[in-house]
Amino acid sequence: MISKARIKFISSLQQRKYRQLHGLFVAEGTTNVLDFIKSGIETEELLATEEWMERHRQEVGKVPVTEVSMKELKKISSLKNPSEVLAVFVQAEQTTHDLQQINDLILMLDDLRDPGNMGTIIRTADWFGIRTIICSGESVDKYNPKVVQASMGSLSRVQVTYDDLFELLKTKPDYLRVFGAVLDGKNLTEIPKPNKGIILIGSEAHGISKKLLPLIDHKITIPGLPAGATSAESLNASIATAIICYEFKR
Repeated sequence: MISKARIKFISSLQQRKYRQLHGLFVAEGTTNVLDFIKSGIETEELLATEEWMERHRQEVGKVPVTEVSMKELKKISSLKNPSEVLAVFVQAEQTTHDLQQINDLILMLDDLRDPGNMGTIIRTADWFGIRTIICSGESVDKYNPKVVQASMGSLSRVQVTYDDLFELLKTKPDYLRVFGAVLDGKNLTEIPKPNKGIILIGSEAHGISKKLLPLIDHKITIPGLPAGATSAESLNASIATAIICYEFKR
């Protein structure tokens, strides 16, 4: 049983201002919830049906559990078709990055606004073994319920932070190259691909911001059909990121 006040509180975490105020976020679904628990992130509360707990009691361990009905979960959930489990987690502390210490591929996201794209990019990074994503301050909140859902547990394994990309990129060492995805760049398949560097992805609507363009070392593009052979103006940001990550890791 869960109180009306608690239902109201957890529901409020769908809004960024309340997530920031309380330092909490919500994850739904078995994969998401169990991956966050396994990662060691602090769990404030887990809400699950009796049937779900019977199946996953050992995986949950000592996490505090509130048994609820599907009717109650529907009142809390942000999903059209709620899962049998929902959990409230404590947000990880924001960390800063020293680009002098980067020794792998990382992603930078400039003003990415769509939560579905963000979640998919986090999942893509996880698949290709990219453990660091640095976002501009204007990018969508990584704890947005749609981001958490689309990441399918990968947010528990990929470090996503926020910073001033312009100021940060000015501190990078010369050996760390920036590969910016633009429409008029060089064919992605024809450039040398180091095992460490920065892949910079711009916003869905405007691409990479003008102030960051001078900081790109290699402008790259994904080859498509010749001009005039297709009416598509560009690729979806998450699809483009997946193709670029594949080419770098291939």
